[in-house]
Amino acid sequence: MKQTILIVDDNPDVPRFLERLIGEALAVEIRSASSGEAALSLLEEQAVHCVLADMKMPGMDGRELLRNIKSSFPSLPVIIMTAYGAIDTAVAAMKEGAYDFITKPFEEERLLHTLRRALEHQRLLRRNLDLERKIRAKEKETFFVGESAQVKDLVDTIRLVAATDVTVLITGETGTGKELAAHMIHSLSSRTGKPFVTVNCPAIPENILESELFGYRKGAFTGADSDRQGLFQAAEAGTLFLDEIGDISLPLQAKLLRVLQERELKPLGDSITRKVDVRVIAATNQDLETSVNAGLFRSDLYYRLNVVTVRTPPLREIGEDIPLIASHFLALFCAELGLNQKRFTEEAVQYLVSRQWKGNARELQNEIKRAVVFSKGDVLTRQDFGNTTPLVPGPEENPELYGLNYKEARKKALMAFNLEYITRLLRQTEGNVSLAATDAGIERQSLQYIMRKYGINSALFRKEAEKK
Repeated sequence: MKQTILIVDDNPDVPRFLERLIGEALAVEIRSASSGEAALSLLEEQAVHCVLADMKMPGMDGRELLRNIKSSFPSLPVIIMTAYGAIDTAVAAMKEGAYDFITKPFEEERLLHTLRRALEHQRLLRRNLDLERKIRAKEKETFFVGESAQVKDLVDTIRLVAATDVTVLITGETGTGKELAAHMIHSLSSRTGKPFVTVNCPAIPENILESELFGYRKGAFTGADSDRQGLFQAAEAGTLFLDEIGDISLPLQAKLLRVLQERELKPLGDSITRKVDVRVIAATNQDLETSVNAGLFRSDLYYRLNVVTVRTPPLREIGEDIPLIASHFLALFCAELGLNQKRFTEEAVQYLVSRQWKGNARELQNEIKRAVVFSKGDVLTRQDFGNTTPLVPGPEENPELYGLNYKEARKKALMAFNLEYITRLLRQTEGNVSLAATDAGIERQSLQYIMRKYGINSALFRKEAEKK
């Protein structure tokens, strides 16, 4: 289904011009309104994904229209069109909630780039809201699957912590569900329904992480051509989850400590501090006490974060829960992929229980998903897992590999696997590269590298999803 852009301008030539310019380039539907009042009526009648509104209009001007939209449709991005000499007014509109502004006469590339960002922002926001609704619908359910004493203790601790507003440090090995625990704390707290913002600290370059967290003012550094709200402000009244907090630099640790102590922050390039109401949940797979002793992590920040500690256990400590966890993942993936419900053989379950899962639940999850994707029947056997399932098609599946030398055969087989595996992933996620990387258990940059190497274009899968 195509996204829709509403153009609001009292000059009828502007919508006609913009429809020709952006309608085909962005593959979107265009609607138009000649006044703010007409725009509000149209918004009541049909779904719109972005509004492009002129600042100067008779009657209700762009800023008044913006206020009305934000009152009734707070998540709808509004881009203001203004003459070059009225930029100050447009900046003021951004402070009131406008997504961005565009000056007339239009620079085609900047206009299209801004609209793409706004539409992607809206798509992700709607997806997140859908997820939040699903989470709220399951508020009374247990997020963690298992009957072991460790899992029951974990769930009990999370429920107790969620009832407070204290800062929480979640510890545990990679793949043990630290982000899941953070989501559960948020959804069971009084902040449920408010934003839950995740920051994967090591995934963001150090020189960018500070501006991402605290925001910046126009001109703060090269390329800062407008004010930008930071993730702390984006999480206002909700929860900010700082994943792998042990990887941030000492200078940034000092600034983070101030925010936690004073409940206020200063965007880069700004002289004014701003109050923030955000609950912080941090997570790490490191031993922060060891990092403190080694001088790599500030002791005062550690104690500020470590008000309450929640530990997520590795699979080797809850082996008795593996059959339940595996069955949960199996049902989940079959539903996601629109397949008949599959089941495990007894030998498959025994194999899953006996295997050493160094990547914990995440590795188990990926292994089961792969087995579901590649299995042919409704029963998953021992042969569908582990080394008995070929990750790369061999000569039996590809007779043409015979006659090639090893290096050429390996290269061709690996290419076939990557094309099939990543194509399936991107089709499942409707072209969302970040979600596909998460499902595959790899970093987003790694997935992008593979996609570039094999010429896989995520935009094709987004277009394919829009046609459904």
